[in-house]
Amino acid sequence: MSFITKKKINNTIYYYLRSSKRINGKIKAINIAYLGKDKKQAEIKAKEIQSKTLKPIKSKENIMKENKPKVEEENKIINMKDFTSFIQESGLIWGPEPEIYGGFAGFYTYGPLGKLLKNKVENSVRKVFNSFGFREIEGPTVMPDVVWKASGHLDTFNDRTIKCSKCNSTFRADKLVEEFLKISADSFSNEKLLDSIKTHNIVCPSCKSHFANKIETQSLMMKTLVAGNEASLRPETATVTYLPFLRYNNYFRKKIPFGVFQIGKAYRNEISPRQGVLRGREFTQAEGQIFVDPLQKNSWPAYEEVKENLLPLWDYLSQEKNIDVKEIPIEQALKKGFIKSQAYAWCLNIAFMQFINFGIPKEYIRLRQHHPNEKAFYADDAWDIEIKLNTFGWTEICGVHDRTDYDLKQHSKHSKINLEAQRENGEKFTPHVLEIAFGTDRPTYALIDLFYEKKEEAEGKTSFSLPYHMSPIDVCVFPLMKKPELTSLAKYVKEHLERDFIVEYDESGSIGKRYLRSSTSGTPFALTIDFDSITNNDVTIRDRNSEKQIRVPIADLRKIIHHLINGELDFDKAGKAVKKE
Repeated sequence: MSFITKKKINNTIYYYLRSSKRINGKIKAINIAYLGKDKKQAEIKAKEIQSKTLKPIKSKENIMKENKPKVEEENKIINMKDFTSFIQESGLIWGPEPEIYGGFAGFYTYGPLGKLLKNKVENSVRKVFNSFGFREIEGPTVMPDVVWKASGHLDTFNDRTIKCSKCNSTFRADKLVEEFLKISADSFSNEKLLDSIKTHNIVCPSCKSHFANKIETQSLMMKTLVAGNEASLRPETATVTYLPFLRYNNYFRKKIPFGVFQIGKAYRNEISPRQGVLRGREFTQAEGQIFVDPLQKNSWPAYEEVKENLLPLWDYLSQEKNIDVKEIPIEQALKKGFIKSQAYAWCLNIAFMQFINFGIPKEYIRLRQHHPNEKAFYADDAWDIEIKLNTFGWTEICGVHDRTDYDLKQHSKHSKINLEAQRENGEKFTPHVLEIAFGTDRPTYALIDLFYEKKEEAEGKTSFSLPYHMSPIDVCVFPLMKKPELTSLAKYVKEHLERDFIVEYDESGSIGKRYLRSSTSGTPFALTIDFDSITNNDVTIRDRNSEKQIRVPIADLRKIIHHLINGELDFDKAGKAVKKE
């Protein structure tokens, strides 16, 4: 069943052809084709497509009658105004900054709730990397240009741009195509990009005029001077992570392999940053690098522990044939040649586990292999992790690369310092680098996007049902009323819990309004101190998702909340149930 739908972006209406498909017993809508901005032309183009491949087109009104839940999902996807308002009013993300001066595209402030959520993301990254033996370092954000010359960034770190023929606004060409056609265009040649823009009548988002028929390039490096010397802000954390290799080698007692990771700011002179923190000019990266002996890549002991794990892999041939993603065991992927080494497969599994640990449902995650002409020339293997967002569809969140010995050899050549390791037999070699590269802004945005749900007034409150362990605030504490005996005990409970948790204390407004504020901030549990608490030394815990309530002794609170947040204890079994009156 196919139908035409419209999507409003920056006050412009775009038409798409969508089709309903049953997946795992549920009806889901998927994009079939972009139809342009003119309704009549969209209808003509849709009929042409339908006559070749699809079933008759139904009106959106009929679809609403037949399948109301699906249409509600569609509304959730397209209502950016409500979503943006929620992000700003909830104190998650503000900007572009500085707002009072009109804003500077690509720079954002994380508000109080947003920064707490981002902290949770970064702490989860640390936990996963540390559990696999990586150790965290922190390097400089500015380096002399001799470093960026060696790495190749100074000469080749460019994006392809296209300019509006009327207003001269410049945009990143491949991203324009991706946004309008909902496809990946990284591997497109310049000719294919221009052809796509012309064929689908993609026009300037600023003034709606046509683009010049020319692709140019722009450096993404942000330049500066340090004591009169040419330097650049780092466009990634990876390069500055490679430079102290000899220090790592000594620290890890010259035993290859070893892994390090870095979480920190990076800067890119993005052409036309849109989509909020998904494409900022200043952003936080979290990159893991593991240095390996190339002779050990296919005799990797840790591979045995993960080889039976399932990964949702989408190889490049399946992409070309439009074959759906399939979950297959890592061992089978290696045998089929999708993945080239055991060590790289192990890294893919770590990257996948990072996003599972954030609480992102696995059905919203896929691993997409780079096309041969998309892959960097030095990369032996390259896959991206993509997440299906409600706002922007499938979005690249992470890259996993086998960079071979390129980086260490480049810096050895330009620095005149041998960045080598030594095998037990005395043989020297240049280690290969396996990289897990992502940032913390995109996972933070993904959590907001996937777990926010706007509801109409008649359907109940808007929900922000983050995974409990990723919620910015762990627990709220409410005295039932502003009575000294209640507020005194409530503040004691707050201080008692703050040793382990982020706690919000709120005594203003009715208890119902405080429950609502707590829920819309994503807080999993709200504690109420009432007059029975004074007598019995216990409190009421209210669960965000089920709205059930239990009574729990104050002495047991820290232990029980810890188990509840980590999913180690069922809420109904955590205390005495409170019956609704």
